[in-house]
Amino acid sequence: MGTGTLANLLTQGSMETYQQFQKPPLSPPAIVFPIVWTILFILMGISAYQIYVSDLDCRRPALIVFGVQLAFNFLWSIFFFNLRAYLFAFLWLILLWALVLAMILLFYRCRRSAALLQIPYLLWVTFAVYLSYSVWMLNR
Repeated sequence: MGTGTLANLLTQGSMETYQQFQKPPLSPPAIVFPIVWTILFILMGISAYQIYVSDLDCRRPALIVFGVQLAFNFLWSIFFFNLRAYLFAFLWLILLWALVLAMILLFYRCRRSAALLQIPYLLWVTFAVYLSYSVWMLNR
């Protein structure tokens, strides 16, 4: 949750920026984002903890990929909201999606329940790819 909180602090005014965009169909109201991200970060934390406390050989690579995707997640907000680099943020998000999928696969090798807790995150990032691409196309 610390990553989400820090990203939120560094992107103050992001919801005002979001309101200014021409948005695609299916765009949720701004209030949905903090609610969804809070839930997702809680699930990510529980999932990562399950891997952390395991003594399996798969633990280290799984947690490394977890940390890398968390950094990508954090930086996306900066690229999108602060730098307004919408195309770059869209491409970055595709990399994040691939990292989340890799993390799920690594978590699955260690603990199935930890991997399953990440599925909502992958689905949300998939939706975010659609939103990011659409914002770039509609606001360039």
